[in-house]
Amino acid sequence: MAENYDCIIVGGGPAGLAAALYTSRDRLKTLILEKFMPGGQINNTDRIENYPGIERIDGPGLIAQMQKQAETFGAEIKTGSEVTKLAKQADGLIAVHCDEEKFTARTVILTPGSDYRKLGVPGEDRFRGTGVSYCGTCDAPFFRGKHVVAVGGGNTAVEETLHLTKFAEKVTMIHRRDEFRASKVLVEELVAKAKEPNSNLIIKYSTIATAIQGENKVQSVKLKNVKTDKEEDYPCDGVFVFVGMEPNTGFLKDFVELTEHDFIKCDCAYLRTSVPGVFVAGDCRIGAAMQLATAAGDGVVAAMMLKQYLRDPNWWNAQVSDVLLPGGW
Repeated sequence: MAENYDCIIVGGGPAGLAAALYTSRDRLKTLILEKFMPGGQINNTDRIENYPGIERIDGPGLIAQMQKQAETFGAEIKTGSEVTKLAKQADGLIAVHCDEEKFTARTVILTPGSDYRKLGVPGEDRFRGTGVSYCGTCDAPFFRGKHVVAVGGGNTAVEETLHLTKFAEKVTMIHRRDEFRASKVLVEELVAKAKEPNSNLIIKYSTIATAIQGENKVQSVKLKNVKTDKEEDYPCDGVFVFVGMEPNTGFLKDFVELTEHDFIKCDCAYLRTSVPGVFVAGDCRIGAAMQLATAAGDGVVAAMMLKQYLRDPNWWNAQVSDVLLPGGW
């Protein structure tokens, strides 16, 4: 017999742990299923300085505190448990399969997170955390007075690169095409910044990175012009990779509705998915801000909305409103 829970949370990152804190404090029997160890990609972060209320902490340290807090209120965490399939049963419960194990729950919160899309070049993995970053909002302050290279061409790449120019002494943005994919207004702002007198921003079009190099830290990046095949060793102190995100939702394709890029569709107020009783939180959903604090906030929202569903399953089809929600309490 599968053990039954009030709530199963798929993924033990910041969103999942925050959700578990709220559900377990409400005395709901809660299980987190995590395929590796709690924390997700935040475990790779050495310094966190933008989580409200905590001046500075590393990723593993923050996750350890979040995990302990959730477990204090009774949340159960099973590590090494990769969810492979979910299905709605005839009795209304949701079956969650992990290889040979099966669990059932009245509700599920999906928090599998996402991974940064990588360049796949030599040195990228080696220098992650010591010069290679995927988040300008998170790490730009650590490169004050430094020279960094930013890679990408979409909206996020342009916005993050403009953010980098507020901290780094010099920013070189490379893009593999001869024009950006980002929205016109962002591109105009980027180009205008590069044209300013004594600007600290350089744009290199039709250019790719083929290797990230250095001894104990990033010291240069090998650049290649895709039109001329000319290569150069370009000195820098860091490389920021802004080439997109890949949600960890492959196991959900036949269960909930996904976008063409495999992010989970939901209403962004209540975080309801296409399956009644199944909520979503964190970087794997549409409209996510891809930040630690907002992932945790999503977990809280999903846990609070979950209570509305358990009280009245018909609420699932209600339009977004402040009736019977915090604004109306």
